[in-house]
Amino acid sequence: MPPRASRPPKPPADAAEGQDVPAAEPVAEAPIAKAKSQPEPKLEAELRRPRRSSAKDDKKPYVAETKAIKVSVKPTFLEDQSSPSDDHYVWAYHVRIENGGEKTVQLLNRHWKITDARGRLQEVRGRGVVGEQPVLKPGQSFEYTSGVPLSTPSGIMFGTYEMDDGGGETFQVTVPAFSLDSPHQARQLH
Repeated sequence: MPPRASRPPKPPADAAEGQDVPAAEPVAEAPIAKAKSQPEPKLEAELRRPRRSSAKDDKKPYVAETKAIKVSVKPTFLEDQSSPSDDHYVWAYHVRIENGGEKTVQLLNRHWKITDARGRLQEVRGRGVVGEQPVLKPGQSFEYTSGVPLSTPSGIMFGTYEMDDGGGETFQVTVPAFSLDSPHQARQLH
């Protein structure tokens, strides 16, 4: 008989991207760098987490554009890493950052605002994303997947990326607000 896997302890309510998020299976965090003009195979990585297809997977991503930098986000509820009876809900979110401008830019820092269904706000600030500060030449994109746990079955997340334009000037790029929905949230009709 194989040894029985035990469930790791529930993370604190303020755990978020860039912090350890214990779960039965780790939340996928794999950067994928892509260049439209000259792909660099050594920078490409395949997300190894299998995705179940469902009607929700067909939803269009949330999109925002600032100074020709386009940010697209697609959240996915992770049922297999969530435990509703313990008030523990986990989402993965896949982000694509595209440089449609004429200058090379570098992502320096992130700032997230995460609000749960009870209105509790968490703010997370940190260097880069998934341990990287990607440099994007004109026409290049960078993709990564990260995760966020909440103690409620729904919430909302948005933020900014601080970018350097290569000339020493920094600017803020908007990350669109995106909904963290699960099948466990109460449905309300107004």
